[in-house]
Amino acid sequence: MKLLSVNLGRAEAAPYAEGPGGVTGIGKRPVDGPVRVSAPGPQGIGGSGLAGDAVCKLEHHGGDDQAVYAMAREDLDEWERELGRTLADGAFGENLTTRGLDVSGALIGERWRVGPEVVLEITSGRIPCRTFQGHMDEKGWVKRFTQRGAPGAHLRVIVPGEVRAGDAVEIVHRPGHDVTVALQF
Repeated sequence: MKLLSVNLGRAEAAPYAEGPGGVTGIGKRPVDGPVRVSAPGPQGIGGSGLAGDAVCKLEHHGGDDQAVYAMAREDLDEWERELGRTLADGAFGENLTTRGLDVSGALIGERWRVGPEVVLEITSGRIPCRTFQGHMDEKGWVKRFTQRGAPGAHLRVIVPGEVRAGDAVEIVHRPGHDVTVALQF
């Protein structure tokens, strides 16, 4: 299990953006080198847990319980086949693109060590929004994404530090229940 890419977005104007001023940070792109990960603060005030990543609509995005968004490359690959187009790492607005990890099958409260120091905890699945639909430019995207039931996961930062593409991802705690991200979603 590993981290394929660390993806950051900057505030960009878009006709589909619901954020203040018509800007969104959903357009994430892989970056080179280490990225600092830390708890950003409460929702409505804190944005992304990754240094340099823009979150533009703070009332519904970001904050401690949505500090990081992860998506499995395997899920992106399935969507590529269905949509008939290439989806780069970060295409769903995820901060972390993983390989070999069932992100939507992770348990709520499960903890991952990413690289040598960062520990993240699963909090929820991603809820699709109109900005995501506009970004994907697919008719009925919110419904299709919801029906698939593989939303990826939001995570909170338990131990801050740096992450980089190629880091190992290790499950260090699994709670004693069966509530997965997909089930919660």
